[in-house]
Amino acid sequence: MNVFPSTFLWGGATSSAQFEGGYNLHGRGLSHLDFIDFVPKDERPDGRMTMEITQGRFENARKDDGAMNFPYRRGSEFVSHYKEDIALLAEMGFKTFRMSISWTRLFPTGKEERPNPEGIQFYHDVFAECHKYGIEPLVTMIHHEVPIALTDEYNGWESPELIDLFVKFSRTLIDEYKDEVTYWITFNEINMALCSPYMGGGSLVYRSKKDRLSLAHQIMHHQFLASAKTIAYAHDVAPQCKIGCMIARLECYPYTCKPTDVAVTVLEDQLNLNPYDVMARGAYSKRVLRYFNEAGIDIDFVDGYEDILRSSTVDFLAFSYYMTYVVSGDEDKRENPGDLIKNLRNPYIKTNDWGWGIDPEGLRITLNRIYDRYQMPIFIVENGLGAADTLESDGTVHDAYRIDYLREHIRAMREAVADGVDLMGYTTWGCIDLPSASLAEMVKRYGFVYVDADDYGNGTYDRYRKDSFYWYKKVIASNGEDLD
Repeated sequence: MNVFPSTFLWGGATSSAQFEGGYNLHGRGLSHLDFIDFVPKDERPDGRMTMEITQGRFENARKDDGAMNFPYRRGSEFVSHYKEDIALLAEMGFKTFRMSISWTRLFPTGKEERPNPEGIQFYHDVFAECHKYGIEPLVTMIHHEVPIALTDEYNGWESPELIDLFVKFSRTLIDEYKDEVTYWITFNEINMALCSPYMGGGSLVYRSKKDRLSLAHQIMHHQFLASAKTIAYAHDVAPQCKIGCMIARLECYPYTCKPTDVAVTVLEDQLNLNPYDVMARGAYSKRVLRYFNEAGIDIDFVDGYEDILRSSTVDFLAFSYYMTYVVSGDEDKRENPGDLIKNLRNPYIKTNDWGWGIDPEGLRITLNRIYDRYQMPIFIVENGLGAADTLESDGTVHDAYRIDYLREHIRAMREAVADGVDLMGYTTWGCIDLPSASLAEMVKRYGFVYVDADDYGNGTYDRYRKDSFYWYKKVIASNGEDLD
């Protein structure tokens, strides 16, 4: 018997910054992500991720003299292909399409009193196209996209000024689209600031008076409050809408069964789930507050924050899941608690070409742990395999490796649902190819649809169905039963 409910929302996910392109259309302003440049692998000998922007790179990018390569400005040209792209999603049978809104397409600097009407209309057109095919939009209000003017003036989310500026934006979204969009997520991977304050908060570490870790938690604190205020407004004026929160899920295992390894693993879990505690339960946990104190993390808490958080909590939990980690309490193996990037390797799982561990069983584990802890509906809104696909001369792409990856993760989901987990839906990441977030490169592809473009923007941007396109179409048609 098929365990997935008939209402299960199968689909795929994208972000405005990586997918839309059209950075100079509709009166759109520039976001801080528009200044992340592509750095070839052989020029990154330390292996750092492109999102970890340095002072020199940022200042060179701000000159904008045409010498640098900015893939996010091109994206996958969804702005001009949206009708074709949504038709492809409909052909696969998508029940939902997760996308995000470009803050700068509506408020070019973030400070305008009224939204840009061309930007407003663009998303009305996109939602109308989705509904034409019976596809339910799942909309992330902000997917790491801060107007560059707010980075320049306030250092992004380090400043409490961004709370009300964001709420102006998010209220506009609710007012405009509440009859077209039922499912919302306020912030994509709200814990991304721990990995990169620039990516997650539009904040430059070298401009801050705080250390990197304090800055990351300060960013998240302001985002928690902006989210709570948004939820309060949505629940008041659009009670039919469901508002969720999202994290990058960091499921960690102890490196050994030594109690010290288990203890640091417990702390990792508490820190990774801290956004859920704040946004679903309405308060920081005592354990996390103790960690802040002991680690010397300096947060300027906004006056009255406890009441704001307590009064407005989310309707569902969402997360991205790509890999699992191992952590150790040994001094020579210890890494910063809460970091989303770890170096220790788990010898019991395989890795992909980018060193990311492949662990389908970990998805079942994390679904059970999260549901046991919160007893709330869960939505997996990112999962997938980044790989270097090859477009054959006949226009085909044979990506059996992607099918294998997704098949095993869907099987793990099926087991978790049979375990009793209330799972709302599943949207694979980058359902149509787009530049990756970690390295701003096009060669690392996730989609069911191949986009003919390279890391430098060369190509036709034509769309081609991969083998996984037809496989996922069959999965959706069978409601997850036919995975062969």
